[in-house]
Amino acid sequence: MAAAWCVLVFQALIILTGNYNFFNLLTMLICLFLFDDAALRRLFPARLASWVQRRAPQPGTAATTIAALAAFVIVPAGVNVVAQTVTGAGLPVAGTLSELVAPLMVVNRYGLFAVMTTSRPEIVVEGSADGETWREYAFRYKPGALTRAPPWNIPHQPRVDWQMWFAALGDFRQNRWFVAFMLRLLEGSPPVLALLDGNPFPEGPPKFVRARLYEYRFADGSTHATSGQWWVRAPAGLYFPQVSLADFVRARAR
Repeated sequence: MAAAWCVLVFQALIILTGNYNFFNLLTMLICLFLFDDAALRRLFPARLASWVQRRAPQPGTAATTIAALAAFVIVPAGVNVVAQTVTGAGLPVAGTLSELVAPLMVVNRYGLFAVMTTSRPEIVVEGSADGETWREYAFRYKPGALTRAPPWNIPHQPRVDWQMWFAALGDFRQNRWFVAFMLRLLEGSPPVLALLDGNPFPEGPPKFVRARLYEYRFADGSTHATSGQWWVRAPAGLYFPQVSLADFVRARAR
């Protein structure tokens, strides 16, 4: 139960400081299995708790023995994983044990992002009717307008916004879906536009689209107080070149 509370508090702190969709809630739900019946009984109606107690089979000697043997394997292997994460080197004996049980995948870091980036590149998609004046496409959840506060999305997983973050860490050639996304914007596809936070071209699809890369960071307290900005950004280059529908037609003809 002590381990469960540690995980629950840790996951709650992550929920308060980052948007990881429903992953933290799933982790917290699994922790329920670490509490025994006596600890959970007060959370359920008395009749339901009594019925479960009568129906639930009691663990026998074999089950207890198997659980104890599993603990002798999982606990040292888990300690070794923690040591690897903190110090970069595992424990000699526990390291050997970890290698033996590795194919079973019962002990690992259990982290979506064991290694995180220290910068925040963001893709800003723009459209234009004349190739001179450009308007930005706003997304519902990812950073965009500098004065918009970071929204909450838990437990929803905004797939496009999520993929835009990953796409910014690489090149559009590594994210072929992004090329199709730009084509759909030129076509004014209603299902694709419905994924965004509004359409900057209500009069009709743009003739050109492009995507630029920016480095985003949170504005400091004084900047936020004076300007209302939540974000500060700096240009980091062109992510996707200016294209039109004619460019896609020519590319298909090759």
